[in-house]
Amino acid sequence: MACSTGCSTPGSHRSYGECMRSKGAKVAYANSAKNLDATAQKRWDKELDLYRQARSEGLQPATTKRKDIETAMAISDKTGKAFRAK
Repeated sequence: MACSTGCSTPGSHRSYGECMRSKGAKVAYANSAKNLDATAQKRWDKELDLYRQARSEGLQPATTKRKDIETAMAISDKTGKAFRAK
């Protein structure tokens, strides 16, 4: 039997690879050698998106970390002026 476990049409594929391709199986993240996973990547991407948003509003957070970005946004909202880290 060439099909993979859980195949919805067992015996209909000529090879294991054909069966897996029919399932649309994909590698979600291939940087595990550096102890990173897809969740860490998504968190990092969201953090950088928030940083880009802050920069587009004229803010200059101290770092690209969420804590510093949110601090810059809060100070800017409170003072009414764009926060500029030193």
